[in-house]
Formats: sequence, C-alpha cells, structure tokens
Amino acid sequence: MSDIVVILPDGSELSVPDGASVEDAAYEIGPGLGKDTVAGVVNGELVDKASELHDGDDLVIVTDQSDEYLDVLRHSAAHVFAQALQRLHPEAKLTIGPWTDEGFYYDVTNVDLDMDDLEDVEAEMDAIIEEDLDIERELVDREDALAKYEDNEFKREILETEAAGDDQLSFYKQGEFEDLCKGPHVESTGEIGAFKLLNISSAYWRGDEENETLTRVYGTAFASESDLHDFLEMREEAKERDHRKLGQELELFSIDETTGPGLPLYHPNGKRILDELADFAKQLNLDAGYDPVETPHLFRTELWKKSGHYENYVDDMFLLDVNDEEYGLKPMNCPGHATIFDQRSWSYRDLPVRYFEDGKVYRKEQRGELSGLSRVWSFTIDDGHLFVRPDQIEDEINLIIENILEVFDTFGLDAEVALATRPEKSVGSDEIWEQAETQLRAVLDDSGIDYGIEAGDGAFYGPKIDFAFKDALGRKWDGPTVQLDFNMPDRFDLSYTGEDNEEHQPVMIHRALYGSYERFFMVLIEHFNGKFPFWLAPEQVRILPISDDQLGYAKRLKNRDFGDFRVEIEDRSWTLGRKIREAQEDRVPYMIIVGGDEAETQTISVRDRKEREAKDVEIEDFRAHLEAEREEKREEPDFLDE
Repeated sequence: MSDIVVILPDGSELSVPDGASVEDAAYEIGPGLGKDTVAGVVNGELVDKASELHDGDDLVIVTDQSDEYLDVLRHSAAHVFAQALQRLHPEAKLTIGPWTDEGFYYDVTNVDLDMDDLEDVEAEMDAIIEEDLDIERELVDREDALAKYEDNEFKREILETEAAGDDQLSFYKQGEFEDLCKGPHVESTGEIGAFKLLNISSAYWRGDEENETLTRVYGTAFASESDLHDFLEMREEAKERDHRKLGQELELFSIDETTGPGLPLYHPNGKRILDELADFAKQLNLDAGYDPVETPHLFRTELWKKSGHYENYVDDMFLLDVNDEEYGLKPMNCPGHATIFDQRSWSYRDLPVRYFEDGKVYRKEQRGELSGLSRVWSFTIDDGHLFVRPDQIEDEINLIIENILEVFDTFGLDAEVALATRPEKSVGSDEIWEQAETQLRAVLDDSGIDYGIEAGDGAFYGPKIDFAFKDALGRKWDGPTVQLDFNMPDRFDLSYTGEDNEEHQPVMIHRALYGSYERFFMVLIEHFNGKFPFWLAPEQVRILPISDDQLGYAKRLKNRDFGDFRVEIEDRSWTLGRKIREAQEDRVPYMIIVGGDEAETQTISVRDRKEREAKDVEIEDFRAHLEAEREEKREEPDFLDE
C-alpha cells in the first residue's frame, strides 16, 4: 500500500498509509495522542476522527485540551437535547442541530414548546448524560437512510441535496436515538459536564421565509459546571451591554418598522460618533496614499452582470425597473471603483492606484435574520480598492494589515485572523484561485500572524483574510477584511502599460478597515458598554452649575474656554446630586461643577464618570489635558488618574 503525506500544524510532513483516518495519523505520531484523539481539523474543517485523509491535507489533531473540543462537546449536547425531546414528545420532527460559537441549537417542528417545557427537557437530558451512552458512528446505505426518514421531509431534503452524491451516509447513535450527521462527537453522553437550555425562537427552514416556520431551541454546554457558571454570568453582562438597549437609552439610533426593516436611523448622538469614526478612517486612508471617490447608490444591472454579482448575488439584491430598464441598489462598491479605474490609461509607474469611499450598500437579508445593527438591509462599508502590479501585492497587503491592526490597537480590541478560501459559488479558474490563496497564505506566514482557515468562506471573486474583533467580554465579531481578486480585472478588461510597453492586467485588492460602520458601531457600543472614549463620546463634557447664579459662568466656559469640544450645560432646576447621577447614566466622560467659589476664583471642579473629583482646577490645565486626550485617542478618561 502506498503512503500519502499530510501537513501538521508546525509545517512538518507526516507519512501515513493511503486510506488512513485522522485517528490513524494520531497514532502514527504517538500512542498517547492516538488514544486521546476526539476529532480532527482537516483543511480548516472540523471532522470525525474516522474521516479519511488525502495526500496534501492540512491536519490538526483535536483532543479534549483543544479549542475545538468545545464545538464537538456542544454538537453532542444538541443530540442529547434531540433525544430527550423525542423521549418526551415522540411526535417531534427533527431538522438540523449544529453547534454555534456560544452553544448549539436544534430546529424542530410538529411539537408545541414554550420556556416552561424546557425544564422537563433538561431533566431528561440529565438522565441521558447520567446513562453515559456510547455515541457511535455508522455508515448507512442511501436507500436505508431514505427509509429511516420516510416521514421526515426535512431530513429527506438533506439527503437529496447536500448528500446527493453519497452512496453511504453518516449516522450517529446513542441508545435508542440516531441522527443523520457528519459529526464529530465525543465518545459518550457522560462527557457533557454541564449544559443549559437558554431560549426558544422561531426560524425558517433553510433561513428562507418562503419555507415552513420551525421552533428553534438554543442551548449551551461545557465540560464543567464552573465554565457554565462563568458563561451565564457573562451572558447576563452581555444583556446589559446589548447595543439595541443602549442605543435606545443613549439615543444613538433606532430602527422603525414604519420606515422599513433593517434600515437604521441615526440620532444626533449616534451620528456624532459615526462622524468621528469616518474622520479617523479618512485620515488613515489619506496617510496611506488613497484617493477619495464616490459612486451612486444604484447601477444598471448590466454592470452587476459584468462584475458577476448578478449571477452570484441576485437573490440578495434590491432590483427596480426604471423606464423598462432594470437597475439594482448596489450590494458592493467594487464594480463602481473598477469602472473609475477603467476610464483612463495607466502606466506601470502609476500603480498602485488606491481608492477609498464610505459607500452605502444594500443587501436583502431575510427579515427573520435582521438584528439591530448586526444584520441590516442598508449599511456603509469603509471601502477601499487597490489596483496593483503582481510584484506589489505583498507590500500592499502588509500595509493594509498595519492599518487594520492600528484600528484594533486604537479601540483596545483583540484580533482573530483567518484565511477564507474558495466558496462553492465562485467565478474564475482553479489556477487563479490557487495563485490568490497561495499569495495570501504567504503574506500571513511571513508576517508571523497566527491565523486559522475558514474553508469555503471566501468572496465569490477571490479569497480573503478576515479579521474578527474580540470585545471586552471575549466575544468574536466579524470585522475588517482583505480580499485578493484576479477575476474582476479580467471581467472588466482592466489594463496598464508595463515597462515592456505591453498591456498587462492589474490585480485588484478589496479592503475595509472597519468592515462596515454599522457592525463596528455595534461592537463599540457593547465593548465600551456605552462608555465611549473621550474623543469618540457624543457629549464629552457636561457643565453642572450648582445654582442659576452660575449659569453665566457656565456659558462662558462652554463658549469661550471649551468651545471646540462637545459640551452641554445642565440648566434644569435639579439638585447637584441629581445632575451628577444623570450625567453618569448618560456616560458623559467629564463633568465640570461650578458653584460660587469656582465662579469667584475662575476655576472649576472636575468629576469623571468613575466618580472621582478634583477641586480648584485651573481651566487651562484641564483644557490642555482634554486636547491631549482627544489627540492621542486614549481609551479611558484619565485626567484624575493618580
């Protein structure tokens, strides 16, 4: 039997027999690792340890010490939920039950459930875990699988679509329960140390609102009770930080059904923050040599057909008829930027050409998937597109990555990086995709950045480097991206004159520093819990006169001494204590308190939202500090730091 070679995380090669599984490879490395193997990550995809390996596969062995183990455990918890539900409600019809970043869910139908029912289901889940049932994988012939699901049209649809080409199907059994599933799973139900069913919602089959409405039950699971306890505490904190709640309390934004779903309205406070974000991004772009451009909100669909968006994105586009011509609201800005580039001649000396635009785009998400600012119909991308020579790719991407990491550092966010590879729905040849993925991988390897692989998550026109934000609670949010595109320049027949006086095709790089303003704004609201840094805060200073006698002094401070900051005066006839409480609830970074003594000595008292206070402060000293805090974009108000 011939051998194949798989690539281990450290870049070393391991020879294993042709037909070897993930578990076999683990035993080749060592008997202890083989015994501890739970699953594997092959080419970025989490798979069962029995999965067969192929020559050239990237392989990571998953044990109970791996980050991926929690995903495996939660997948098994989803099966325990389904088994418990069917013990209590044999009529329940199962659809799908994957793991998620925070736990798992299972979509079911043919059964009425409410939150009160979950307590009984949890009790039955406890019993199943106590039984410590072996979880065993078996392969079932297609005809037998179809027979098993004679009365379940959802599972039959999976068999006839996603698994259409498979003669044998993977099932997992535990006790009397079995489920069509690719896995992976833990060895037995007893490995689930702690779990909790969290809530119930409705969901459309396949996420399509034209399909049947299902009941979705969310849960989570951990290896230990202490981990579950920490998660539930964090979840309660997350509720307090929810951007929809804070958005209303702090008057940042609203979404009104009368204006349309997924169409946010930004109030003055929210717009002030967005303007600061836009100014910051603009300066980064100008410093990096980008030129500003602007494109309209819609184009004739001929442009979208030319770019490939019509074929690959038409279901997510808003289309309209104008004088018997079809137009589409733009889902992306790149075709407009490619058209601008195409409208003049370029020499190799002119490249790279860099454009940037805060471009409003529109995507027709399913209404059931819309959620605050995280999923909307209308959003703004801080978009940038570069047209470069092939020899400039690595330097340009490295500069982009530097700018993206500066954004992370400025806001105190941690980055998680991944290379997203070719999706099923894509344009371009295998050779072009292989070249693009190889170049992005080389940039990441040379940079020393730790990154994962997101198999099949690339854009339809090219692979990308995705940066995810990790916030103060450790949650991960989609963020900036860098995309390498050989396809759109070909579709638009873009060219430049090379040093050899021949026509050459540029490479197009798509990049965003925030991702979208909406998603980034959401992350910041929750990350800072509404307590924005001074430079970003919609109201930076609130002046609190102790009585009406100090209103004149307060107005002088606002207009003459602090006129270039965002300052308000609290002039309502309240006690000083109430004024302070109101300012703290509004998360204003600084309060200036002025009474008779301050007015007489022409000084101020300064209080911050951490409830620290200093008296007899010189106006110029405080002003100089505010200027420095704004210029340096410090994360926390620090005038009163010891």
